[in-house]
Amino acid sequence: MFIVSSITEPSFNNKTVDRFLVTAESSGIKSSLIINKIDLDSEKKFTKWSSLYRSIGYYTLETSVVNGHNIDTIKNLIRNKKVLFWGPSGVGKSSILNQIDPELNLKIATVSPSTMKGKHTTVTSRLFFIEDETYIIDTPGVREIDPFGIKKEDLGHFFPEFRNFLNACRFNTCTHHHEPDCSVLRAVKDSLIPELRYESYLRILNTIEDDINF
Repeated sequence: MFIVSSITEPSFNNKTVDRFLVTAESSGIKSSLIINKIDLDSEKKFTKWSSLYRSIGYYTLETSVVNGHNIDTIKNLIRNKKVLFWGPSGVGKSSILNQIDPELNLKIATVSPSTMKGKHTTVTSRLFFIEDETYIIDTPGVREIDPFGIKKEDLGHFFPEFRNFLNACRFNTCTHHHEPDCSVLRAVKDSLIPELRYESYLRILNTIEDDINF
C-alpha cells in the first residue's frame, strides 16, 4: 500500500500521515510513503519528513507529476503487485496514477482556495488492471481518519520505533504516557524515539475509547 501525502497544497500533516500508518500497521499491511508536489517546495522542507520516516524504516519517495520525478520508480515498485493508493483529498493520488498509466484518465481537481483542502474527485474505490499481474486500487480522498479496534496498551506496537523498548517497561499494560519506569518515555527523552512521532502517539492515544468491547 502507498500512503500519499503532499508537501504543500494541502500542506503536509504528519499527524494525519501517522494515523494512516497506524491503521495500516494494525491491519498487518505493509505501507510506503509518497510525498508529492515537491516541485512546489522551493525550500525543500520535504527532506525533513523524508528523513524522519526513513529513519523509522518506512520506504519513502518524493514525487512530482510536473517533472515526473520518481514516477518510473513507482512503476517499478508496483509491477506484478496489487497496490492500494490511499491518502487525504487533494494530495495528487489521481495525478500520480494518470502518470503511471495515462489510459486511466482519472479526473483531477485543484485544492479549494477557501479551505486549502482537497476536493473529492474519486468517490468510490476502484480496481484498475495496468499490465501483466499489476493492479492498482484507487481510493477516495480521506479528510479524517481514526484507527479503530486498538486498545490503549497495544497502540505502541503499531509504532515501529517503539518496539525495541516495549518489553523494558515496568508494566506490561503500560500506555507510555504517565507510568513510572516507562522505557518508551526514556527513549523519547534520550532522542531515541522522534518527539514528533511521540506527539502523534499521544494524540491517537487520547482518541481511543476506554470502554470499547473486544
